[in-house]
Amino acid sequence: MITIYHNPRCKKSREGLAILEKSGHKFEVVKYLEEIPSKEDLKSILDKLNISPMNLVRTQEKIWKENFKGKSLSDAEVIDAMHEHPKLIERPIVINGDKAAIGRPPEDIKGIL
Repeated sequence: MITIYHNPRCKKSREGLAILEKSGHKFEVVKYLEEIPSKEDLKSILDKLNISPMNLVRTQEKIWKENFKGKSLSDAEVIDAMHEHPKLIERPIVINGDKAAIGRPPEDIKGIL
């Protein structure tokens, strides 16, 4: 099953959702600001993306700038921050089996369908 971690207020996320809708594949939508991913889910997503936690953080968000910018954080602390403040998680994220993509640009999603 394909899963998209989606924020309806984000243009790129809406574009990613449209790509999935047009693909004809079955998928589920996780509105991650409402259904906050567990720390274990975040670790699994990071493994599938093959990136470090910092590469999944939206560093331009006000929450990041006010609370975390300039601090030396461990990977676990970055994951904790994303779990506590899901707005920090880059979007959209699409998971297809053991593959994942961040839809920035949204066309990157097509590579894992």
